[in-house]
Amino acid sequence: MATQIKSWKLLFVSTPVGPLGTGLGGGVELTLHNIAQQMLHRHHQLQVVAPANSTWEHIPIVQIPGNLQIIAQSQKRTDAITMPENSLLANMWDYVREVESEYDLIVNFAYDWLPFYLTPFYQRPIAHLVSMGSLSNAMDEIIAQVGKRFPHTLGFHSSHQADTFPGLTQPLHILSNGIDVSLYDFCPQAKQQLAWIGRISPEKGLEDAVALSQKMNIPLKIMGKLQDESYWQKICQDYPQAPMEYLGFLSTTQMQKIVRECRALLMTHRWVEAFGNVAIEALACGVPVISYNRGGPAEIVRHGETGFLVTPDSIPGLVEAVSRLDDISRHGCRQQAETEFSLEALGDRLERWFGKILELRVKS
Repeated sequence: MATQIKSWKLLFVSTPVGPLGTGLGGGVELTLHNIAQQMLHRHHQLQVVAPANSTWEHIPIVQIPGNLQIIAQSQKRTDAITMPENSLLANMWDYVREVESEYDLIVNFAYDWLPFYLTPFYQRPIAHLVSMGSLSNAMDEIIAQVGKRFPHTLGFHSSHQADTFPGLTQPLHILSNGIDVSLYDFCPQAKQQLAWIGRISPEKGLEDAVALSQKMNIPLKIMGKLQDESYWQKICQDYPQAPMEYLGFLSTTQMQKIVRECRALLMTHRWVEAFGNVAIEALACGVPVISYNRGGPAEIVRHGETGFLVTPDSIPGLVEAVSRLDDISRHGCRQQAETEFSLEALGDRLERWFGKILELRVKS
């Protein structure tokens, strides 16, 4: 149960890689939506600064025009920091500068160099919820600088994610994540099919799930934003016999209707996932998670209880895990989601984090 605290005026600044509601922001969209809902539920005042054409209902949004930012995972570690002409990211933070005096705290959801660099130049404190692991030398450097100069302002989803960044100083805030479990229907009996959810791009490793599907002749339901068309076409060419079906980017309601009937969710990521929202969504449906033992999912899945953690990039490991799914209690999966990953638990963690930042602000 949340401790009663004063109402804050919060300004959330979204990812600049795509309008909210399109799926281009990946897990950041769901995280931002759930945190915003929870803060409003707790009677905080809230405004979200987001790209033009964002389509969320029931959450107040200021829509900012401009050209989208290039996604960080498409760039090399040593690439220079770049911004497009008429940068949406720059326009968003220009707006923040104009209105910051109206708010107690600014919360940055963008994994981009500019908001970190600008932190010392704003009058209001900025909390940075870091959404990915280390991908860029320039980002590593600026995140470490902000953490040292502004203690408590860095938030991470998992310890595995935070550990990828060199030079971080304590204290770190590990916030996990949360979902509205009531939106996900428990299904005690599964069909002979597996699920895979995520952006269709190389770092997500979809080809391993498709290889498993073909090897075991188990239907695979694929859901998510098709971000890299050439990557997808190559998978289709390489695994012509795989019994897979691409269903597109689905709403939560549509997605959970498919996932809940699956024997397991596969997570075959090539990179260090910061957390893995799709894992807790599957657990909420009573669906076990089979994930590579890499990044945030390793802090979610209880190996042998709510799923299996597999040696990264091992197709034989995936095959073995699928063969052991009868050992997993689907009721146990749902119970873990309810106790560890509820919106109430997430809201408590966020309020403690925000409160600490504001407390230090008053003392200084």
